[in-house]
Amino acid sequence: MQVTFIGLGIMGSRMAKNLLKNNIKLTVFNRSPEPVQELVKQGASSANSVDEAVAEADIVITMLSSPEAVKQVMLGDRGGLASMKERALWIDCSTVNPSFSREEKQAVDTQGKRFMDAPVAGSKPQAEQAELIFFVGGEEPDLLEAEELLQLMGKKVIHVGEASKGTSFKMLVNAMLAQSIVLFSETLLLGEKMGLDQDFLLKTMPGLPVVAPFVQAKTDMIRSGDYDTQFSLELMYKDLHLASITAYEYQQPLYLANLTKELYAHATQNGLGRADFAAIHQFLSEKKQRYG
Repeated sequence: MQVTFIGLGIMGSRMAKNLLKNNIKLTVFNRSPEPVQELVKQGASSANSVDEAVAEADIVITMLSSPEAVKQVMLGDRGGLASMKERALWIDCSTVNPSFSREEKQAVDTQGKRFMDAPVAGSKPQAEQAELIFFVGGEEPDLLEAEELLQLMGKKVIHVGEASKGTSFKMLVNAMLAQSIVLFSETLLLGEKMGLDQDFLLKTMPGLPVVAPFVQAKTDMIRSGDYDTQFSLELMYKDLHLASITAYEYQQPLYLANLTKELYAHATQNGLGRADFAAIHQFLSEKKQRYG
């Protein structure tokens, strides 16, 4: 099986490394050359263009930052999709909105190829350790063909339903993530304002059943003020924007998620976009200090 991996950012580069560790014949492509060079040292083949990268692939995996990036790289007359072999399988692991996933599926169907959306739960540590969870939307036979490959990069594969359903579920997960860390940070700051010790709160609150389990992994960041990026704040802002678009398409109100989106927008405007999304705590803390 010939596999091509496109998009070698924080997540994609680590996912590709895990494929190489398992002796997958892998071609990689990225718009910036540095991650490509690193993977070539580990046994990957490189390509000079997306067309060249996908031409012989049985499976093409994309992990790109936004619907706009996916469209630029894969769709249209100059996109990689047009150069894929007939009946080749495109697995898009990018976090995009469901209506865009349906556009991808329609484009694939018109060209006689196959498509699955398979966004992931997890960030940099889970990508490094091959502990991602894949949310798959697509046909059962395609999943059966690709499942072993996905399991080399993750610990669990969940078939949510038809194409776009994996993306739909991932949207819910990220909306909860974004809101949960805001809730925790706001509550933590109130506790400090009432005179409770921050270290006590950071040790005690994440273990309570009312707190989302992932918060435990963010407490060291909050304690130290070092928000080394595992999943960037600007990408979480993008995901909240996509959730807002989707809610509009379905005429479904998102009161708290839209308020949270505006907090992430303001934090991005204040220079925190490239930090981990847990840096929303820093933004809220600075506002507390400014306004008392």
